[in-house]
Amino acid sequence: MKNIKPFEAKKYKKTLFRKCPYKNVQEGIYENIDNNRYVTSLSFEQESEFDEGEDASEISQYPMEDILDKFCCHVSDFYTDLNVAASKVCYYEFASDNLENIINLRSIIGKHVYEKEFEKDGQVYSQLVIE
Repeated sequence: MKNIKPFEAKKYKKTLFRKCPYKNVQEGIYENIDNNRYVTSLSFEQESEFDEGEDASEISQYPMEDILDKFCCHVSDFYTDLNVAASKVCYYEFASDNLENIINLRSIIGKHVYEKEFEKDGQVYSQLVIE
């Protein structure tokens, strides 16, 4: 994953015609007052040279699964209207019951995140790299 950036979804903003269940708690972080979860949205590009998807319609399981595990969060919105084959930019909303997890997740903004394989005792393993 590269070009990781904050994404401000329209759903976080109140309009004249729609009540907004999100309360801004920090820059780019919102609390969903309906379920008391903290959320943030990010955009990123996948890298096919790291066996990631070719476009936004097919977001790779890795490194996403390792990111979710490392930062103790889950994907709460897949933005299916934005994640289409015609786009290289992917969009996800991440959520956690713990604000610190979301703050820590946002540390990947501007970084390069990928899986690196290594061998140990004859077994091949994969490791999350954030640089």
